[in-house]
Amino acid sequence: MAALDTSGAPADTLTGGPRRRRVRARSRGGARAPLPLLLPALVGLAFLLLPLIALLVRAPWRSLPDQLTSTEVWGALQLSLVSATLATAVSLVLGVPLAWLLARTDFPGRGFVRALVTLPLVLPPVVGGVALLLALGRNGIVGQWLDSAFGITLPFTTAGVVVAEAFVAMPFLVISVEGTLRAADPRYEEAATTLGASRFTAFRRVTLPLIAPGVAAGSVLAWARALGEFGATITFAGNFPGRTQTMPLAVYLALQNDPAAAIALSLVLLAVSIAVLAGLRDRWMTTS
Repeated sequence: MAALDTSGAPADTLTGGPRRRRVRARSRGGARAPLPLLLPALVGLAFLLLPLIALLVRAPWRSLPDQLTSTEVWGALQLSLVSATLATAVSLVLGVPLAWLLARTDFPGRGFVRALVTLPLVLPPVVGGVALLLALGRNGIVGQWLDSAFGITLPFTTAGVVVAEAFVAMPFLVISVEGTLRAADPRYEEAATTLGASRFTAFRRVTLPLIAPGVAAGSVLAWARALGEFGATITFAGNFPGRTQTMPLAVYLALQNDPAAAIALSLVLLAVSIAVLAGLRDRWMTTS
């Protein structure tokens, strides 16, 4: 039987009635943090925010337009934007099918393949650059064949920058798209195939529109990761102004000779990071 509350309205005994609902409402409103937890939390927040605040305080705001329009800085900006966009395009062309393979097919060693795909996330970027050299360098496993057969040399070129950035950025897109594919109902694809559509047509006309938000989020993450890549780029592509010097490399070089230019470039990267977080706030920065 349903119990009655003080107002005479029936209370649902399965959900705990009005009392439990009031408790849930109070918990959603937040609880007072105990002091042993509050103090470390505030110190941790200050630890994360203080360097960013220092960057903003010490920024050369008056000379910032001149810094950003200088030849060296503008060249690094332009190269970074172009190479990050191309690396994201490569990640989309290769990463979306790879995510579909991991999410929709069952084959021996799938877990091992997924671990290999996510390995660049935890691999030190410099190690990734060395691995790229051993694979795609002039004497690399594949690179020597590309050089002898087609005359293609990737290390220390702009194309090498794109390759290095795609190597470290693609796992972000794959993980995002795979998670979206696993959440999507596969019965829509099955219904499309029963109506005569091929697997590729079902993916292109049915699945891809369903997972578009995940693809967009993964693309933004991959682009931001490619834009901020340093270790693999400097190891595999070098640091040649106008050819392979991206913004992170320019920051590192300017910090030794022109700290104001280093701060200006750092502000640009900070603004990009904030824009990425703002664009992804509806996906990962909301609470239920």
